[in-house]
Amino acid sequence: MPVLKARKALLRLAPGGVLRVLADDPMAEIDVPHFCAEAGHGFEGSEDAGDGARVYLIRRGG
Repeated sequence: MPVLKARKALLRLAPGGVLRVLADDPMAEIDVPHFCAEAGHGFEGSEDAGDGARVYLIRRGG
């Protein structure tokens, strides 16, 4: 689900804009970077947000 929501949110961003995604889905650690690579977006990294959640930063591609 995080990737589907990120895809919609990225459509509203200008190229180069950064989207911050907060997700508690453990599969997001695999899915988000894979989605970025396939869709031409930059995966800027992730960090622990506490309580089992992570923050993912995606830079919209061009």
